[in-house]
Amino acid sequence: MKIPEPGHSLFTSEQNAPLAARMRPRTLDEFVGQEAVLGERGWLRRAIEADRVPSMILWGPPGSGKSTLAAVIANLTNGAYEPFSAVTGGVPELRLVIGRAKERRFMGTPTIVFIDEIHRFNKAQQDALLPHVEDGSITLIGATTENPFFEVNPPLLSRARLVRFNALTDDQVRDLVLRAIADTERGLGSLKVVIDPAALIHIVNMAGGDARLALSALEALADLATPDKNGNLPITLADAEELLQRRVMPSDKAGDAHYDTISAFIKSMRGGDPDATAYWMLRMLEGGEDPRTLMRRILIHAAEDVGLADPQALVVASAAAHALEMVGYPEARIPMLEAAIFVACAPKSNSVVVTIGRVMDDLEKTRPEPPPIHLRGTGYKGAKALGHGKGYVYPHDFPDAIAEQRYLPDGVPTGPDPYYTPNDRGYEARIKARLEEWRNELERRRKERK
Repeated sequence: MKIPEPGHSLFTSEQNAPLAARMRPRTLDEFVGQEAVLGERGWLRRAIEADRVPSMILWGPPGSGKSTLAAVIANLTNGAYEPFSAVTGGVPELRLVIGRAKERRFMGTPTIVFIDEIHRFNKAQQDALLPHVEDGSITLIGATTENPFFEVNPPLLSRARLVRFNALTDDQVRDLVLRAIADTERGLGSLKVVIDPAALIHIVNMAGGDARLALSALEALADLATPDKNGNLPITLADAEELLQRRVMPSDKAGDAHYDTISAFIKSMRGGDPDATAYWMLRMLEGGEDPRTLMRRILIHAAEDVGLADPQALVVASAAAHALEMVGYPEARIPMLEAAIFVACAPKSNSVVVTIGRVMDDLEKTRPEPPPIHLRGTGYKGAKALGHGKGYVYPHDFPDAIAEQRYLPDGVPTGPDPYYTPNDRGYEARIKARLEEWRNELERRRKERK
């Protein structure tokens, strides 16, 4: 059994400790979730049982068991255990931890250093860990809710195993709540809590996979409950709804949840799903996302994905952006969602984006030739003496205001595939038809001249 450092407790059964702390699993068999790595044949379970725990970064949402697993590992493996908070500790305190670990190592005792919220360490603090992880002075277990590919230095990350934790399922959270209600040693079993099934469903649903949140809500409801005539503590749906009036949305404006969720929003607009578009947009806004960030994405995709298939998309999006600045949030949700749904439901064309790619490719491959002489400016003294404008054909002198002359530089090839190729969707189909009419008209004129 691991003996923790003085002043630290791996587990607690004190009745004044929070229920979530009292119910923390003490063994792998009690641990709930993360079966991929901690199941019967999971690689991490086998490593723990063989006492060959590698340095690792535990990455996952709140309440998924990262800190709990670190405590279980400390309880089941040999050596010392040094819990450390990246919130309250800095490099001086970390040096003391490393110093104690080196002394133990000299005596043949390994040390596990658990750093909670390791993403709060800056680059210098993380660099201070690197040589000691590398030479085996410590086994590092870091826990983070943030994407380590953004928040952990690559050299440190490369020397640790990355373990991705998933949010607990509703069934797993429900089992933990029922376990806490029944447990007479560490839980609420001695209080005779009787929970309405509907209240249990509400707690589980509002927890969103966060075991700590569910157990904290259960404890609060038990504290507020009034004993009935039989001495039971009833927890009703009304009680649960009053305490948990709204789900806590994840607010992760810099990490992977931000990028994953905004990616889902973007792809829903592009894919033409107004329901998913509304869901992801409002979910991000409720989670604290800056409305301007989402408005910028709507503007971009009005041009990028709708484009000339419906030019009104950019107009609607620009109007919504103006409304956001004029009326502010939350009122601006209405014009913002109006614009997002307009983009989602509009016909799609990325032909302008494709055109940019084709032109940029030729700009890289060809010399920057000057404009053809007939297109050069004539609005200054001496321009005509240089021949500027000579041979220019005024389009309005011809039917449909189109004239046959070269507009591209001489060094740019004019092959069979034009830069801009409109598709057959929405307004762009009319553009395509118009361009075809112009080409046919120019071809007719060429035949007449022959």
